[in-house]
Amino acid sequence: MMCTAKKCGIRFQPPAIILIYEHEIKGKSRQRIMPVRNFSKFSDCTRAAEQLKNNPRHKSYLEQVSLRQLEKLFSVLRGNLRGQSLAETMEQIQRETTIDPEEDLNKLDDRELAKRKRIMDELFEKNRKKKDDPNFVYDIEVEFPQDEQVLSCGWDTESADEF
Repeated sequence: MMCTAKKCGIRFQPPAIILIYEHEIKGKSRQRIMPVRNFSKFSDCTRAAEQLKNNPRHKSYLEQVSLRQLEKLFSVLRGNLRGQSLAETMEQIQRETTIDPEEDLNKLDDRELAKRKRIMDELFEKNRKKKDDPNFVYDIEVEFPQDEQVLSCGWDTESADEF
Protein backbone atom coordinates (compact mmCIF):
# COMPACT_ATOMS: atom_id res chain seq x y z
CA MET A 1 0.00 0.00 0.00
CA MET A 2 1.43 3.33 -1.06
CA CYS A 3 0.38 6.11 1.28
CA THR A 4 1.84 9.34 2.61
CA ALA A 5 1.10 10.31 6.21
CA LYS A 6 -0.16 13.89 6.53
CA LYS A 7 -1.32 14.26 10.15
CA CYS A 8 -1.35 12.06 13.20
CA GLY A 9 -3.45 12.73 16.27
CA ILE A 10 -5.25 11.20 19.21
CA ARG A 11 -8.85 10.71 20.32
CA PHE A 12 -9.55 10.35 24.04
CA GLN A 13 -13.00 8.71 24.06
CA PRO A 14 -12.76 5.91 23.04
CA PRO A 15 -8.95 5.98 22.93
CA ALA A 16 -7.56 5.82 19.41
CA ILE A 17 -4.72 7.05 17.22
CA ILE A 18 -6.03 8.85 14.14
CA LEU A 19 -3.93 9.06 10.98
CA ILE A 20 -4.79 11.25 8.01
CA TYR A 21 -2.96 10.01 4.96
CA GLU A 22 -3.01 10.45 1.20
CA HIS A 23 -3.24 7.48 -1.11
CA GLU A 24 -0.42 8.04 -3.63
CA ILE A 25 -2.05 6.31 -6.60
CA LYS A 26 -5.57 7.69 -6.19
CA GLY A 27 -4.49 11.03 -4.68
CA LYS A 28 -7.33 10.96 -2.15
CA SER A 29 -7.01 11.92 1.51
CA ARG A 30 -8.26 9.29 3.91
CA GLN A 31 -8.54 8.84 7.66
CA ARG A 32 -7.54 5.71 9.55
CA ILE A 33 -8.65 5.19 13.14
CA MET A 34 -6.50 2.74 15.09
CA PRO A 35 -8.10 1.84 18.44
CA VAL A 36 -5.87 1.73 21.49
CA ARG A 37 -6.64 -1.33 23.57
CA ASN A 38 -5.30 -2.50 26.92
CA PHE A 39 -3.72 0.88 27.70
CA SER A 40 -3.97 2.33 31.19
CA LYS A 41 -2.47 5.18 33.19
CA PHE A 42 0.31 2.79 34.24
CA SER A 43 1.25 1.60 30.73
CA ASP A 44 4.64 2.10 29.12
CA CYS A 45 4.28 4.57 26.22
CA THR A 46 7.40 3.35 24.40
CA ARG A 47 6.20 -0.24 24.39
CA ALA A 48 2.69 0.73 23.30
CA ALA A 49 4.08 2.81 20.43
CA GLU A 50 6.31 -0.04 19.27
CA GLN A 51 3.42 -2.52 19.40
CA LEU A 52 1.18 -0.23 17.34
CA LYS A 53 3.89 0.52 14.80
CA ASN A 54 4.70 -3.20 14.39
CA ASN A 55 1.06 -4.31 14.21
CA PRO A 56 0.56 -6.01 10.81
CA ARG A 57 -2.77 -4.23 10.24
CA HIS A 58 -1.28 -0.73 10.71
CA LYS A 59 2.37 -1.21 9.75
CA SER A 60 2.10 0.02 6.15
CA TYR A 61 0.22 3.15 7.24
CA LEU A 62 2.61 4.06 10.06
CA GLU A 63 5.88 3.66 8.14
CA GLN A 64 6.35 7.43 7.80
CA VAL A 65 5.24 8.24 11.35
CA SER A 66 8.20 8.31 13.73
CA LEU A 67 8.23 6.17 16.82
CA ARG A 68 8.96 9.32 18.83
CA GLN A 69 5.74 10.96 17.65
CA LEU A 70 3.71 7.89 18.57
CA GLU A 71 5.34 7.85 22.03
CA LYS A 72 4.30 11.47 22.56
CA LEU A 73 0.72 10.69 21.53
CA PHE A 74 0.60 7.80 23.98
CA SER A 75 2.05 10.09 26.67
CA VAL A 76 -0.78 12.58 26.06
CA LEU A 77 -3.30 9.74 26.32
CA ARG A 78 -1.71 8.47 29.54
CA GLY A 79 -1.80 11.99 31.00
CA ASN A 80 -5.50 12.23 30.16
CA LEU A 81 -6.15 8.88 31.86
CA ARG A 82 -4.32 10.17 34.95
CA GLY A 83 -6.60 13.21 35.07
CA GLN A 84 -3.99 15.76 34.03
CA SER A 85 -4.86 18.72 31.86
CA LEU A 86 -3.39 18.96 28.37
CA ALA A 87 -1.08 21.82 29.47
CA GLU A 88 0.26 19.78 32.40
CA THR A 89 0.83 16.77 30.17
CA MET A 90 2.62 18.82 27.51
CA GLU A 91 4.84 20.41 30.18
CA GLN A 92 5.72 16.96 31.54
CA ILE A 93 6.54 15.69 28.04
CA GLN A 94 8.74 18.75 27.47
CA ARG A 95 10.63 18.05 30.70
CA GLU A 96 11.09 14.39 29.75
CA THR A 97 12.34 15.13 26.23
CA THR A 98 14.92 17.79 27.11
CA ILE A 99 18.31 17.33 28.71
CA ASP A 100 19.26 19.36 31.77
CA PRO A 101 23.00 20.14 31.48
CA GLU A 102 23.29 20.29 35.27
CA GLU A 103 21.78 16.82 35.79
CA ASP A 104 24.15 14.15 37.08
CA LEU A 105 23.73 11.26 34.65
CA ASN A 106 25.74 8.95 36.95
CA LYS A 107 22.80 8.86 39.36
CA LEU A 108 20.31 7.56 36.76
CA ASP A 109 19.31 3.94 36.33
CA ASP A 110 20.06 2.14 33.05
CA ARG A 111 16.63 2.76 31.53
CA GLU A 112 16.64 6.51 32.20
CA LEU A 113 20.25 6.80 31.02
CA ALA A 114 19.39 5.04 27.75
CA LYS A 115 16.45 7.43 27.32
CA ARG A 116 18.72 10.48 27.82
CA LYS A 117 21.30 9.08 25.39
CA ARG A 118 18.60 8.53 22.78
CA ILE A 119 17.46 12.15 23.19
CA MET A 120 21.05 13.37 22.81
CA ASP A 121 21.55 11.23 19.69
CA GLU A 122 18.37 12.61 18.11
CA LEU A 123 19.41 16.18 18.90
CA PHE A 124 22.87 15.55 17.45
CA GLU A 125 21.46 14.10 14.22
CA LYS A 126 19.01 16.99 13.91
CA ASN A 127 21.76 19.62 14.24
CA ARG A 128 24.49 17.82 12.33
CA LYS A 129 25.64 19.34 9.05
CA LYS A 130 26.08 16.80 6.28
CA LYS A 131 28.08 17.09 3.07
CA ASP A 132 24.88 17.42 1.06
CA ASP A 133 23.62 20.43 3.07
CA PRO A 134 23.78 23.80 1.24
CA ASN A 135 25.51 25.52 4.21
CA PHE A 136 28.15 22.81 4.64
CA VAL A 137 31.72 24.13 4.99
CA TYR A 138 34.54 21.58 5.27
CA ASP A 139 37.21 23.47 7.22
CA ILE A 140 35.97 26.12 9.63
CA GLU A 141 38.43 28.12 11.69
CA VAL A 142 37.05 30.15 14.55
CA GLU A 143 38.95 32.48 16.85
CA PHE A 144 37.33 32.90 20.21
CA PRO A 145 37.63 36.30 21.89
CA GLN A 146 39.44 36.32 25.19
CA ASP A 147 37.89 38.77 27.59
CA GLU A 148 40.19 37.89 30.45
CA GLN A 149 43.88 37.21 30.73
CA VAL A 150 44.62 33.50 30.49
CA LEU A 151 46.04 32.21 33.76
CA SER A 152 48.64 29.50 33.58
CA CYS A 153 48.75 26.70 36.11
CA GLY A 154 51.84 26.08 38.21
CA TRP A 155 52.01 22.39 37.37
CA ASP A 156 51.98 23.16 33.66
CA THR A 157 55.10 25.33 33.73
CA GLU A 158 56.99 23.03 36.10
CA SER A 159 56.53 19.95 33.93
CA ALA A 160 57.76 21.82 30.86
CA ASP A 161 61.09 22.55 32.58
CA GLU A 162 61.69 18.90 33.42
CA PHE A 163 61.68 17.77 29.79
